[in-house]
Amino acid sequence: MKITILVENQSGHAGAKVCLAEWGFSAYVQIKNINILFDTGHTGIYKQNAKKLDIDLNEIDYIILSHHHWDHAGGLQHHDFKKGKKLIIHPEILDKLPQDESQKLQSDFKIVPSKKPLEFSNGIYYLGEIPRNNTFEKGMYKNDLMLDDSAIAVKSSKGVIVITGCSHAGISNICDYAKNVTGQNLYAVIGGFHLFQNDQEAVKGTIDYFKKEKPKYLYPMHCVDFPTLVKFHTIFGIEKLSTGDVLEIDV
Repeated sequence: MKITILVENQSGHAGAKVCLAEWGFSAYVQIKNINILFDTGHTGIYKQNAKKLDIDLNEIDYIILSHHHWDHAGGLQHHDFKKGKKLIIHPEILDKLPQDESQKLQSDFKIVPSKKPLEFSNGIYYLGEIPRNNTFEKGMYKNDLMLDDSAIAVKSSKGVIVITGCSHAGISNICDYAKNVTGQNLYAVIGGFHLFQNDQEAVKGTIDYFKKEKPKYLYPMHCVDFPTLVKFHTIFGIEKLSTGDVLEIDV
């Protein structure tokens, strides 16, 4: 399995000479001969970076949006895809986006809406609506319950691989649901964890959660502030991925 970070808040060393960065997230996921574009950042930077990294976005089989926020969904307004690409989303995304943006998605893509877990390819799941079961995670953003916030889960011979966008639903809630849907223990967790030092209950609860779960790969990025990343590095020895970085996972 190969994951290339097309958009993140910073440019990593690997992509420093060729890639641009912006506040947001986008990843190109290659697994089991399936190519997935997961989120698109805010602008067309994901396209520019893909070209610089010799990635042909026309080879994508599925596009998935983790939620409706501008820094994850906005890039699709600048797409160059031929019409008919499959776009997997929670149905609330179409209502939450500005009307013109929603209409463009409905016009340009084959929308596959789902509130329930969807196995869109063998062993690869869009998780749909995430149950909020952990008491230390708010599971919302400001006054929005963020029911459209989701993630993807990939079954492997070594456990489930979870890729998240921003984790407004709670990264631990997402991981618990991925385990439940796939019947596997955590093997890897990559993406935005939405953890900040002003919410120490969530930070401590999440750290305790991953101490118990012990995934082999743990890569928080995007919406995790620096003090929290330092804690994760101190406790788990994590490396932060950035734009242009490539992660290969043995599955």
